[in-house]
Amino acid sequence: MHLRFEAPLASFGGEAIDARGVIRDFPAQSMLTGLFGNALGWTRAMKAEHQVLQDRIVFAAAHDEDPDLRRVTDYQTAQLGKADRAWTTRGMPMGRAGGAQTYSGAHQRWRDYHSDLRLSLVVRLDPAESTPTLEQLADALKRPARPLFLGRKPCLPSAEIFRTWVAEADARSALSAVLPVGRECYAIWPHAETPEGAHATRLITDERNWAGGGLHGGARRVCMGRVAGRENPR
Repeated sequence: MHLRFEAPLASFGGEAIDARGVIRDFPAQSMLTGLFGNALGWTRAMKAEHQVLQDRIVFAAAHDEDPDLRRVTDYQTAQLGKADRAWTTRGMPMGRAGGAQTYSGAHQRWRDYHSDLRLSLVVRLDPAESTPTLEQLADALKRPARPLFLGRKPCLPSAEIFRTWVAEADARSALSAVLPVGRECYAIWPHAETPEGAHATRLITDERNWAGGGLHGGARRVCMGRVAGRENPR
C-alpha cells in the first residue's frame, strides 16, 4: 500500500540519551508498528500482537525534498519537583537540591523535528495472509480508532495517510512507481531485496522488543540513496 506522511511537524525519533531529542531521516520499524496499532485500536498491553506485526512489516520511503534543509529544534523547559530526576550522559541523574547533582532554575530540553514533512512510503506485510491484513490496515488508516500522530503526539498529519495500491516485485520498485516521474528522491529500502543502486548501506536499530520490556535492540541492514520516479503502467 502507498502511504503519504504530510505534516507541519514530524519526529522520527532516534537514540535519545539526555536533554536532546534527536530524530532520524526516516520512520523506524517500531514507529510504523505503533502507528498501525493505534489506528487498529490496540492497547500497549497487546505486546505479542505488536511484536508479530513489527516482524511482518517491509517498507521503503522517500522524502520529496532533502530532510536536512527542513529540520527545526524546539527549545523547552520543565519544572522538576524535589524528588524528580533527569537523565544525563554523565552517569548520574540530575535533580534539585539534595541530589547527586543539583541545579537551579528550569530543566532545559531540546527537541528536533522535521518541518513541512512530505514523505512517500510503500508497505507490505510478510506473510500477507496473517491478521491484520494489508486491507485491514488500509481501512484502519482511513477510519482510525484513535487520533494518529507522526512520532510525538503534537505531530498530527495534515492529509490522509493511505493513498492507493501498487503492485511491484519489491519495495524499491514500488517506491519508484509512486514518486513523481523523473524526480530523484532521497530514499531508504530493504537491503535484503535490492542492494543495487544504493549510495550507502547501514545497520540501524529501529525495532522494539515489545514483549521484552519495550527496549530497542538488534539491527537490520538498509540501503540509502536516490530513487527516481517512473511511469507506473498499472
